[in-house]
Amino acid sequence: MPEIATIACYGAGRMGRGIGHCLAYAGYEVALIDSRTRSHEAWTAYREQAKAEVHASLSALADIGGFEASAIGAILERVHLYARSEAGDALATADLVFEAVPETDEAKRDALAEIDRLARETAIVASTTSTYLSTQLAAWSGRPDRFLNAHWLNPAYLVPLVEVSPCEETDEAVLSAVNAFLEAIGKVPVTCKASPGYIVPRLQVLAMNEAARLVEEGVASAEDVDKAVRYGFGYRFSVLGLLEFIDWGGGDILFHASRYMADATGEDRFATPPIVRENMAAGRNGLRDGQGFYDYRDREIASYRRERMAVFLDRLKDASLHLPPSSGAGGGHTANEEGAT
Repeated sequence: MPEIATIACYGAGRMGRGIGHCLAYAGYEVALIDSRTRSHEAWTAYREQAKAEVHASLSALADIGGFEASAIGAILERVHLYARSEAGDALATADLVFEAVPETDEAKRDALAEIDRLARETAIVASTTSTYLSTQLAAWSGRPDRFLNAHWLNPAYLVPLVEVSPCEETDEAVLSAVNAFLEAIGKVPVTCKASPGYIVPRLQVLAMNEAARLVEEGVASAEDVDKAVRYGFGYRFSVLGLLEFIDWGGGDILFHASRYMADATGEDRFATPPIVRENMAAGRNGLRDGQGFYDYRDREIASYRRERMAVFLDRLKDASLHLPPSSGAGGGHTANEEGAT
């Protein structure tokens, strides 16, 4: 598999511009291609708008200390905008083409057909879709062995994660090349099968709906729900993944808590899935058993716990919060008390 050196993005909207920002910042020349046919005047205005948006996002990061503002000009020079009529020039030499057009059948079919027609045979095509499955789009791509989904999370230039979803025909070398490229530009790729919602959207749609229900039911205000997420849910799971946390506390704890919630609310959505019960029956409850969703048998558990606790403490410091003083230290809280416990 040849090295990925030249990149194009077919679609210069919000996602395309975010990807362009990210790639240019990483040192790559990137071609952003307008997927719509426009008059000369409309294209000129659109091009200036796109450039201005990338400039604004770079400036915002520089203003808060992300990098030296003096580098903005050089970064912007690596972002090249093309009208749809010029797509052939941009795609002819691309090793990797991201498709970032609106989420409609017509737009996807048209874009993928155009990319397949104009890009060279060896080019890899990656859709950035958040809704379509790779198994559906692969058939429209004309090159299923060199096609996959690469779902960037907005804002693309800030969120590290990219969900990479191959189809059954995707060449393993293509998957490896895309993952390696994403890692090289500072992203964190995860691979998942073609399934509705991928990983993050599937998790977050449940969490967001439950948060809305809490407000709807009068359980708490929107402000307090979001404060609970920032200083509890989000804080905890920025250190321990959801499955890692199940192992940390014990799968049986989740089972009993879920049973209580299902009984108390009468809602089946709180019931545990079969895999948790299967792990319990097999004696794989997590850390204390040496196995759970992860295998801990070759780990020194005390060291693992200390390492994770150290990261928790770093998160407190990052948020300008702190642990409460010991009983003999004297004095009270000196930082924001809302997150000190």
